[in-house]
Amino acid sequence: MYEYLSNNCTCTYVLGAFVLLWVLVWFYRDNLEITKVSEKHVFVTGCDSGFGYLLCKRLDKRGFRVLAGCFTEKGAEDLKSATGPYLKTCILDVTSTASIQKALEWTKKEVGDKGLWGLVNNAGRSLPMGPSEWMKIEDFQSTLKVNMTGMIEMTMDFLPLVKKARGRLVNVASVLGRVAANGGGYCISKFAVESFSDCLRRDIQNFGVNVCIIEPGFFKTQVTSLEPIERELHRLWNQLTPEVKESYGDKYLDKYINIQRLIMNTICDSDLSKVTNCMEHALMAVHPRTRYSAGWDAKLLWIPLSYMPACVVDIALKLVLPKPAKSV
Repeated sequence: MYEYLSNNCTCTYVLGAFVLLWVLVWFYRDNLEITKVSEKHVFVTGCDSGFGYLLCKRLDKRGFRVLAGCFTEKGAEDLKSATGPYLKTCILDVTSTASIQKALEWTKKEVGDKGLWGLVNNAGRSLPMGPSEWMKIEDFQSTLKVNMTGMIEMTMDFLPLVKKARGRLVNVASVLGRVAANGGGYCISKFAVESFSDCLRRDIQNFGVNVCIIEPGFFKTQVTSLEPIERELHRLWNQLTPEVKESYGDKYLDKYINIQRLIMNTICDSDLSKVTNCMEHALMAVHPRTRYSAGWDAKLLWIPLSYMPACVVDIALKLVLPKPAKSV
């Protein structure tokens, strides 16, 4: 009996030592950083505000040669005024093939024979979001063109430059690419970002290119601003037929908006650096991670919820969302 207990204790110590060693090695590898960043170019989309704007400022301070794709002239001017002389901007609409091609030719001239170290697909839109039945096909397409088709086209066109540098592709998804919590094109597009990135990573892993996925939780950006969310919900409601409105009831819209206000005011984090830190690590680390979950709600709520049975998520959302007037 004593010998049996002694053997068990030995196995426990060995296992504990192995786990400790694995953790120490992981932390060591995770903190290794690349060198000669001043020789590396990074192209970032969606830099007018939010994550893209902050990331460009931080990469510029790090010494990267930042190529920022901005949607508006004002966004480009604001970014240039807040950064150093090595950051350069171009006007980019990821829904336009001509605009992407123009940005690609400009990038080729900027990077020369070195190739492109990083492409950060950050450009995105969230609206309209709401009950799926309220949407027209155009409402889905307007979001999918930016978040899905635009991201894929940018990646495929810029991929040869990234392969040349054996660099990084960083795609911004969302926790709503793990848990489909509302209707519209946003969740659909972010699930697409996840699956496209996984497929691409496995396809090109032998070329020395890393594909990283950023999964932010809820943060205070233009995407989560209540005013446009409520404006779009009113627009969607006004385009419904009388029969559909009757099925939901006159008070459903107000209740739905109140839920959105509660969620945004309770969950949204104002510290955008939690997301840009993940993006920086994906670009700076010798061994970048496959996925980065940014924000307390991502780590403690959405990601754990994504591993639950579907019925658990269904029940949770049913308890949170208002009940239609003519529900079963």
